[in-house]
Amino acid sequence: MPTTYTDRGTGDALLLVHGHPFDRTMWDPQTEEFARSHRVVAPDLRGYGSAPRTPGATTTLLSDFAEDVLALADRLGLGRFLLGGLSMGGQIVMECYRLFPERISGLLLADTFPAAETPAGRTARREAADRLVREGMKPYADEVLEKMVAPYADAAVKARVHRMMTATDPEGAAAALRGRAERPDYRELLTTVTVPTLIVVGRDDTYTPVADAEAMHAAVPGSALVVVERAAHLPNLERPEEFNAAVRAHLTG
Repeated sequence: MPTTYTDRGTGDALLLVHGHPFDRTMWDPQTEEFARSHRVVAPDLRGYGSAPRTPGATTTLLSDFAEDVLALADRLGLGRFLLGGLSMGGQIVMECYRLFPERISGLLLADTFPAAETPAGRTARREAADRLVREGMKPYADEVLEKMVAPYADAAVKARVHRMMTATDPEGAAAALRGRAERPDYRELLTTVTVPTLIVVGRDDTYTPVADAEAMHAAVPGSALVVVERAAHLPNLERPEEFNAAVRAHLTG
């Protein structure tokens, strides 16, 4: 279960799941905005931020993270809650919907995709995991920074994202990469979603392109799609006002 988490505000619950290789502070602009009207909970996933990874574990499956989310919701007395996630966090949200849909009142899927990993992708994730353990986080962070955020992103945003990545425990990040390599295919699951769903993507995201978001939008009955201009993989940090406006419309709609 996550041992470190943000819990602010009162009202209907909004639980936010961060991506890889970040921590709960990636949601600070959303926590600040939505704690005025909702109870916002944002945990550090196991192996990320201040949350320890499972001792001795070399692989953390998406189902492990999902069970942690449910355990935290139970601990905090959250009955039903709107559940959001970005990138890996979005895949964890899909796993949560697979395991306990009755607890989820709405979905936010940001810069993510539902397909299972390809054989080549599984190999690449395992190799990337080994590299993180071998080299640490900085070479990886330097390499991917301008894919996580757009090259034209604000320098302060770039610095913040880089700090989050380099502060991550390489062993925890590697365990999650190995787990993501084994993830199931959620495309059929999305066609069964019955709760209000918002899909958001940065226009210049190369990890999860707009086409992936459009495919999810087509799959999820009644879903809404928002494309955030001048943003890449982290529109919630790159363009927080636009991202928050989309989420606000979802919450009030």
